[in-house]
Amino acid sequence: MSLLSVENLDVRHGLLKAVRDVSFEVGEGEILALVGANGAGKTTLMRAIAGAHRPASGRVVFEGADVTAMPAHRRVRAGLALVPEGRRLFPDMTVEENLIVAGANGRRGGAWKVDTVLEAFPILKPLRFKRAATLSGGEQQACAIGRALMTNPRLLLLDEVSLGLSPIAVEGVYRSLHTLIDGGATIVLVEQDLARARKVAQRIICMLEGRMVLEGPADRLTSREITEAYFGLGRVQPKGAPA
Repeated sequence: MSLLSVENLDVRHGLLKAVRDVSFEVGEGEILALVGANGAGKTTLMRAIAGAHRPASGRVVFEGADVTAMPAHRRVRAGLALVPEGRRLFPDMTVEENLIVAGANGRRGGAWKVDTVLEAFPILKPLRFKRAATLSGGEQQACAIGRALMTNPRLLLLDEVSLGLSPIAVEGVYRSLHTLIDGGATIVLVEQDLARARKVAQRIICMLEGRMVLEGPADRLTSREITEAYFGLGRVQPKGAPA
């Protein structure tokens, strides 16, 4: 049984259908990368999985249970955690306070606590009592990922973790992420850097105009196939579109 199953999901922003008939599964211990240009529907899809946006139709099934109508806070307690685009930390709270607040609302009895998060993200250790607003972009991103881990998730949703960061900061964030990846975490990752997505993910889904246009193992898809799907070039056709 898949840990996550997304079934024929449609999500709207008003009259605009931002996600169109999307279906895929994520197995336990898998790293899945969602790629696509701005406006492809990746963030909307992640928010729908996390419960922050109600789909117009279709289902989200997590650990065999239909959670489509479940509110976001209950999905967190069930084991779904989202690191949102833009991080959205509590700016006047310290790093430690941001972590503690998240831990109070997550699954009980898990391995992730303040000290284990600081071990996994050593960049945060000297910043433990610093206000989140005073951190650099890379430090804030590490804190946002740590905050999600404090809920002890079964599935971690990472939305654009490298967006707006310097190359050095991106390298630091991904270095810490490898602790999770090597430990067998299940992750759905939105990433615009195609080379990095291919490097960390086992499977890639490319989206275009709200639809899935390419899906396959990261080590078998060619750079040309991914690039053509990303930009809507060549013979790539969105699912359901006329040939």
